[in-house]
Amino acid sequence: MFDFDATLPLMALQFILLAVILNAIFYKPLGKVLDERAEFIRQSESTAKEKLSKTEGLTKEYELQISDARKQAAEILATAQGEAQQIASQQVAEAQARAIAQKEAASLEIAQQKEAAMQSLEQQVEALSRQIIEKILGHELVK
Repeated sequence: MFDFDATLPLMALQFILLAVILNAIFYKPLGKVLDERAEFIRQSESTAKEKLSKTEGLTKEYELQISDARKQAAEILATAQGEAQQIASQQVAEAQARAIAQKEAASLEIAQQKEAAMQSLEQQVEALSRQIIEKILGHELVK
């Protein structure tokens, strides 16, 4: 079938030469490009992981800051409500104290007016009683 003459080594030499030429011209640059691309992908992936890690850290930090801010706002609101309630209670107590003082002053004034009216009435009753007695008994007997 096959003849083993000088063409076989020549064909083998051509095949080896073609493999060396293809390797130098095509396979090495293609392999270099594929290696560079793989390295670029690894670097991009590593950069993306770092950025993701930083982003998650910042997110947690911001969430903590937001949580702290909410707690502070709640504390400030509670303090303000407590102060407002205290001020309102104080004003109500002052108003009640003023009302009680005015009521006592009015009661005292009424009592004084009542006493003055009673004295006036006693004097008038006494004068009227004298007049009645004078009219009934006469003017000379009463003195």
